[in-house]
Amino acid sequence: MQTATIRWKGGEEFVATSPSGHTVPFDADRKHNSAPGPMEMLLAALGACTSVDVVLILAKKRQKLDSLEVSVSGERAEATPAVWTKIEIYYRLGGRLEDKAVRDAIDLSQAKYCSVAAMLAKTAAISYRYEILPSKS
Repeated sequence: MQTATIRWKGGEEFVATSPSGHTVPFDADRKHNSAPGPMEMLLAALGACTSVDVVLILAKKRQKLDSLEVSVSGERAEATPAVWTKIEIYYRLGGRLEDKAVRDAIDLSQAKYCSVAAMLAKTAAISYRYEILPSKS
């Protein structure tokens, strides 16, 4: 079993130590805002998870990826617990890429490989769109 440890620093500030030993600050007080809040970190985790998948899948498809930027936006429920209910992922990819290869890579990430998407999809409708930027070479 993996274990994360969270230490309270005061107010609504905490420091989490991940199972791999990395530390991450959290601040649940959005007015104070000294660090990301737990719910916004879920959006970042989703973006990182699907980014890894897309990079690896495109490499296996022998696509020439030069750049990738992913924006993840979400809406939360108004009632407690204020879970994510709607999430949109926007991928901006650069390189010599085939549209079908990009679409297939994103679909595979969302449907099969991204654990974070699988968990969040239990409460949120997740949609995506993408843009392939012209290759610089």
